[in-house]
Amino acid sequence: MRGAWRRHAPILGAVAAGGVVGAEARYLISLLGDGRPAFPWPTLVENITGCFLIGVLMAVLLELTDPHRLLRPFLGVGVLGGYTTFSAYAVDVRVLLLDERVVPALLYVVITPVAALVAVWLAMRVTRATLGRLRRGESW
Repeated sequence: MRGAWRRHAPILGAVAAGGVVGAEARYLISLLGDGRPAFPWPTLVENITGCFLIGVLMAVLLELTDPHRLLRPFLGVGVLGGYTTFSAYAVDVRVLLLDERVVPALLYVVITPVAALVAVWLAMRVTRATLGRLRRGESW
């Protein structure tokens, strides 16, 4: 048991430290909102930009031959996991429905996962293309 703890403690620490950074960034963005907007733009922006950054991170990590073992837990699970907030997305949908704003709720339900998936896909494509150009020494 002690050996497992020693092996996993640095990973847990990296995730926790990254989570603090990501959650603080999400909180700062939430301050830009005006309380209860007609549409939950701050949460939508956080989730889409977070998914875009996850796509960039994964593309970069796939290109690295030997990334540090704590890089993905810190940045991916910690920072970006703390920054994106699909639990707030669910709460936002509930609030919209309780306020009888059915159309915005349905739009939000559809837009968020579709935009998040497109953001990851686009980020990976752009990042891989950019890294390929840099590797080949091509200029812009």
